[in-house]
Amino acid sequence: MAAPFRLKSMLALVTGGGSGIGRAVSQRLSLEGASVAVVDLDVSSAIETLQMLSRGLPGQEHEAFAADVSQLQSVEALIEQVQSRFSLSPRIAVNSAGITRDEFLLRLSEESFDSVLSVNLKGPFLITQAVARAVVASGQNGGSIINIGSIVGKVGNLGQSNYAASKAGVEGLTRTAAKELARFGIRCNTVVPGFISTPMTQRVPQKVLDKFAGMIPLGRLGDPEDVADVCAFLASDDSKYITGASIEVTGGLFL
Repeated sequence: MAAPFRLKSMLALVTGGGSGIGRAVSQRLSLEGASVAVVDLDVSSAIETLQMLSRGLPGQEHEAFAADVSQLQSVEALIEQVQSRFSLSPRIAVNSAGITRDEFLLRLSEESFDSVLSVNLKGPFLITQAVARAVVASGQNGGSIINIGSIVGKVGNLGQSNYAASKAGVEGLTRTAAKELARFGIRCNTVVPGFISTPMTQRVPQKVLDKFAGMIPLGRLGDPEDVADVCAFLASDDSKYITGASIEVTGGLFL
């Protein structure tokens, strides 16, 4: 259940907002009163998310944007477009955009390695840097940057050396950003999902998903909303003394 408008008057930027965790996060932040810039490489999916967002407060507005988070020029243009549309800088950013290119290490191509690192690790770097610069330039210190990691980044997974490396990197990036940006009042944290029912996991054979569910103490795969709940907490002042943390949302997997 959403808290009553604890993100009122805040502007949130959510990458990967067109589906899965990013869509659920966009919905949850809007329920809590934030205006949301929904960002996705596929703008049509971002527009679909837009139709699902709450508009319960006067002045609460949302917009969809297309951007390739792995490209500096695209990210710089995105921030300009967002600031122009809303006449303010985002103070909340959730980096949820991510891809997989699974293959066993001995057969993994350089292109598949590079593409996953570009979106999953370089993307959060570029968005974190751009949003933090915008916050500092605005003279309004304070903000919350939330990066979506993965339990795979902690424990590894067969066929996912590129994905695991990217998500481990996200945690290192976030902890370092937390140290550097604290003096501006910008908090940086990682949310670490386990196996969540999203379009990404829907490509996994059902028997494999059933096996994973059997390993989870809570007995089920997570829902995107389970991750969104934690993102909303980290976006709000309810977590004002939390930075540099990694919060696992795994149902107890790998305890």
